[in-house]
Amino acid sequence: MTSLPADTTATKKSRPQVTLTVLRREQLSAHMVRIVAGGAGFADYVNNDFVDRYVKIVFPQPEVDYPRPVDLWAIRETMPRELWPHTRTYTVRWVDTAAGELAIDFVVHGDEGLAGPWAAAAEPGDSLIFTGPGGGYNPDPAADWYLLAADEAALPAVAAVIESLPAHARGLAFLEVDSGADVQPISAPAGLELVWLQRGGVPAGEGDLLVEAVRNADWPDGRVDVFAHGERGYMKGLREVLFGERGLDRSQVSLSGYWAKGRVEDVFQAEKKLPIGKI
Repeated sequence: MTSLPADTTATKKSRPQVTLTVLRREQLSAHMVRIVAGGAGFADYVNNDFVDRYVKIVFPQPEVDYPRPVDLWAIRETMPRELWPHTRTYTVRWVDTAAGELAIDFVVHGDEGLAGPWAAAAEPGDSLIFTGPGGGYNPDPAADWYLLAADEAALPAVAAVIESLPAHARGLAFLEVDSGADVQPISAPAGLELVWLQRGGVPAGEGDLLVEAVRNADWPDGRVDVFAHGERGYMKGLREVLFGERGLDRSQVSLSGYWAKGRVEDVFQAEKKLPIGKI
């Protein structure tokens, strides 16, 4: 193992486990796959009212023999931490409670990472185990306009936010992807401009496209509500733009690092408690 499974302050009560069945896999763009899951386990899923709702997907270590069915909380109570399943945090792109389905979108770059390869190979009938959902953001209905910024890791969350906005909403959304092949349809209000920023082969988490686009944009007048999520270094750069240069109040901004270049999530989560990980 390259890292210990991430520790957590969550509990079985605060983040109950849900086990769903993969129903279908959809290719959204060159590097993004959607997994739609449901089945009998959907009855255990308790939705929340946050637009940025997320879950912690459970990935059992293949070399460890776990009691079946897999129960993450029981495993954490009875097995040493180095044997715990790994978890990865993903946005719930949409929920259809009537149909008993939900969708989660995954960035896939070959066999890189843990969740992406799983999603690329997932077949109907496979299990999708997660805890949650969590969340914490809803667009401010009193805002005059909205500013959204994301790389592809946060694209599902930003897309969910955009599609939750009222028809009269206006604003700017800056979405960084590798190329035009990664652009995907998003149902945005007519007054919200979608700006796709293409890195053109530059690795994700490098460069300054996203930060500079926000810095140099023509900001509309009025009070803005900001949702900016993505790579940790990007978010530190945007923090300076939003608070240092634009003087926004903390109440106007949802700013979060979803990942950090060169870090697996277990390490990234641990670093959130250290100076390097604070945004």
